[in-house]
Amino acid sequence: MKRKIIRIDEEKCNGCGLCAKACHEGAIGMVNGKARLMREDYCDGLGDCLPACPTGAISFEEREAPAYDHAAVLAAKAAKEQAGAEEPCGCPGSRSRALNHDAASDAAAPELPSALSQWPVQIKLVPVTAPYFEGADLLVAADCTAFAYGDIHRRFIRGRITLIGCPKLDAVDYSEKLTAILQNNEIRSITVLRMEVPCCGGIEQAVKRAILASGKFLPWHVVVLSADGRILSE
Repeated sequence: MKRKIIRIDEEKCNGCGLCAKACHEGAIGMVNGKARLMREDYCDGLGDCLPACPTGAISFEEREAPAYDHAAVLAAKAAKEQAGAEEPCGCPGSRSRALNHDAASDAAAPELPSALSQWPVQIKLVPVTAPYFEGADLLVAADCTAFAYGDIHRRFIRGRITLIGCPKLDAVDYSEKLTAILQNNEIRSITVLRMEVPCCGGIEQAVKRAILASGKFLPWHVVVLSADGRILSE
């Protein structure tokens, strides 16, 4: 039969695995570091994977394909739940999860405790939706800020959901992913933490574009750090 189905451009795919996570039917898998449509009969053609892709590698096409098999999808899901599903990108370290710190253990530890409340933190790897996003205050930080500012956990990370990236080194437009996060979750506020260097302005601009594209009114502010760890403006 001829129907609408997804198409994955492997040249554009960066292997992040986010589309595989977003595909509730399990139609997408990772092969040699690239996303691939593994089962055409598992693809319902609704495109939940499209907004998850940070590189625009996924699109729709209309062509001959097997009909969507909902019963087979349910059976595959049940089998995975029983066996324990593997992470879609093949990397257990990218599994989305909340982090809970034991207050008593933290107090007894000689080092400063972590205030990080979720994993992963890379903008490219975080899911578009997650329970920890609901009612959250976001910290969108350039990754160098963690090394420049010594008190970043207590001053900025504590009480916020942390997303980090480098607009100079990552060949992606963060605004698309951030827009999807803002549109699909009830975010309360955004703090942007960036360095004084000009290239770091990219992360600030990405947040600004995402807020505008989301159609939501969100309080946000920008904190700029110097290379020697001083707060220059906030």
